[in-house]
Amino acid sequence: MGSRGGVWMNLYSEETRNTTQLDQGEENTTEFAKGELRWYAVQVASGCEKRVKANLTQRIQTLDISDKIFSIEIPHTAAIRLRKDGSRQHGEEKVFPGYVLVQMKLNWHEEQKEWRIDDEAWQIVKSTPNVINFVGAEQKRRYGRGRGHVKPLPLSPSEVERIFRRAQEQEPLLKVTVAEGDYITVLSGPFKDFEGHVIEVSPERSKLKALLSIFGRDTPVELEFNQVEKHK
Repeated sequence: MGSRGGVWMNLYSEETRNTTQLDQGEENTTEFAKGELRWYAVQVASGCEKRVKANLTQRIQTLDISDKIFSIEIPHTAAIRLRKDGSRQHGEEKVFPGYVLVQMKLNWHEEQKEWRIDDEAWQIVKSTPNVINFVGAEQKRRYGRGRGHVKPLPLSPSEVERIFRRAQEQEPLLKVTVAEGDYITVLSGPFKDFEGHVIEVSPERSKLKALLSIFGRDTPVELEFNQVEKHK
């Protein structure tokens, strides 16, 4: 098996590999139904997930291929970001940053004796700005060096269900802007204007511990997130 996107290594189960490798013979045609829709993971440039979805959606409409590419999704879950004033900003957090899921129709290719996505649809997705590649099996090059062609492999139905269920059921993530090792200044409370390094972060409690120099000695002090400011 060739290379896949790293984050998807543990998502591609044995079930996926088995359903995409068809045995020779007429019974293979029962592996997938004609025109069956399957989900594919597509790797995109970091931070460009929404842009890719918008561009690909526009291309599908312009090129009239809605019968080949049916849906584009960016699985996400709720997230809460703490502001300096202690208020909470509600937003979204991508479940798999750097990837979008594309639902496409399978066609039977008689020459290769296999089910695969439509060549035109594959090219349109691949040529969309900020798309890196489909996640799948890398085919070895016959000659020369460098990476070979990546054969897209569909996610199994159970994996697709697990991904979307994870996005729906996951508790809202609490996002903080400080991490262990950060240098901070205390903004309020008895230690106002003291400076030190963060040694522990507890997002579930909205608190952190920092080593502050008190009377010339490093002393661990517990603080609220909204009591500190991180140095840039």
